[in-house]
Amino acid sequence: MYHPDLIRHPENCPALVLNADYTPLSYYPLSLWPWQTAIKAVFLDRVDIIASYERQVHSPSLDMKIPSVIALKQYVRPSEHPAFTRFNLFLRDKFSCQYCGTTNDLTFDHVVPRRAGGRTTWENVATACSPCNLKKGGRTPKQAGMRLHVEPIRPTSWHLQEHGRAFPPGYLHESWHDWLYWDVELMA
Repeated sequence: MYHPDLIRHPENCPALVLNADYTPLSYYPLSLWPWQTAIKAVFLDRVDIIASYERQVHSPSLDMKIPSVIALKQYVRPSEHPAFTRFNLFLRDKFSCQYCGTTNDLTFDHVVPRRAGGRTTWENVATACSPCNLKKGGRTPKQAGMRLHVEPIRPTSWHLQEHGRAFPPGYLHESWHDWLYWDVELMA
């Protein structure tokens, strides 16, 4: 009987990328490299292979198992504050409207409207669903009779990583489990 990894197409064999301290570069989005990038990094001596799929790739002079977990040889210091992007904003707000709590039809809202001098910053933008955003309109939450569940703040990278753990990707290869949840509190 064949191991499931043997029939897996190489395109479905991403490598989990760990920093030099063996922690994932990021949890959400999960730090994954395509198999070609992982193998190139191996040959450039930039990573160590920690675990591999059973699936192999072949060249005229080499047969190699596709890496499933790799660790960088040089530590990459994570930036303290993440970039201000729509994805990171939604992650900070746990993919839910900060007015009603729904997770559908999300957009973002300027707490102090731009027409009133509000800027597009971490501290003035919150995730909102389209109906709440329309209801609030060009007013402040107080003027609209609406209340934010959580005041917007500038998150740290650690803050977003913690939120990201609550949203695991749909597929986790068995070789990744030990590396993704090594710092999760154990149940008694």
